[in-house]
Amino acid sequence: MTRHRRSSTLLVVFALMFGATSALQPARATVLAFPGDRPFNLYVPSNYAPEIQLPLIIALHGFAQSGDKFEKYLNINPIAETKGFLYVHPDGTSDPTGNKFWNATPECCDYQIPKVDDDAYLMSIIDQVSQSYSVDPIRIFIIGHSNGGFMANVLACKHADRIAAIVNIAGGSFITSAQCKPQVPINILQIWGTKDVTYSGNHFNGKPMPGALKTITTWAGLNHCSKIPTTLKTKFDLDRSVAGYETQVLQFPNCAAGISVEYWRMSGVSHVPNISRTFTSQIIDYLLAHPKHDV
Repeated sequence: MTRHRRSSTLLVVFALMFGATSALQPARATVLAFPGDRPFNLYVPSNYAPEIQLPLIIALHGFAQSGDKFEKYLNINPIAETKGFLYVHPDGTSDPTGNKFWNATPECCDYQIPKVDDDAYLMSIIDQVSQSYSVDPIRIFIIGHSNGGFMANVLACKHADRIAAIVNIAGGSFITSAQCKPQVPINILQIWGTKDVTYSGNHFNGKPMPGALKTITTWAGLNHCSKIPTTLKTKFDLDRSVAGYETQVLQFPNCAAGISVEYWRMSGVSHVPNISRTFTSQIIDYLLAHPKHDV
């Protein structure tokens, strides 16, 4: 079996670990379908008014998952309604076996020919939504898990001029920092479980991928932060399978003006966290508190 097939098998195992319940749709919200070769749905909160610019959040699922399954896992819809933001959870492309993927780095996770241009597709979602609705250009955010986290990191590397912040949950990035060249500093939150098989790094398609610490320290360097993080006294209870407050918050000080780089280290947690009822609201709160500061 080739290395990339082993990587794909591992990702499918991760995907099968997902188990979540669906949420009731808020009664007055609107879900608008955008047509095209790769259609997507836009969640519009009931408080939307064209004269008020709202944040836009895009959530990217992991390998062999889907936008709908990721939404059931995170349950963002009710938060979009109460906090008032536009929300999209699109689908990646299906490979020959039916597993959906994002073409993020060369190693993960597009093993097909020809390659899919997910960078252009996801930026087109931002463009289409911004043309039809009042999107606040300084509050465009990306959330991704696993393969979707790879994609979130790639978008941050390539489009920091448009994206305010990302949350990467257990997703890798480019092999070297030289491959990531953000035009401006960007807010970064990386979340990783210490029992994740990729925590210390892994191999995808035969090449070594950076693990949690390498990924976040690379972002700290790109954002001109101090190399040594500060461990905050604040702890979070983000995983229901681990008793107590298992998550430490590591914050890199002295970043570029207005920029935050944080690492939420989840002790004893695997690749797919058994998320607590506050997990999603806390990552959304992080995003909404970190708009762009360079425009």
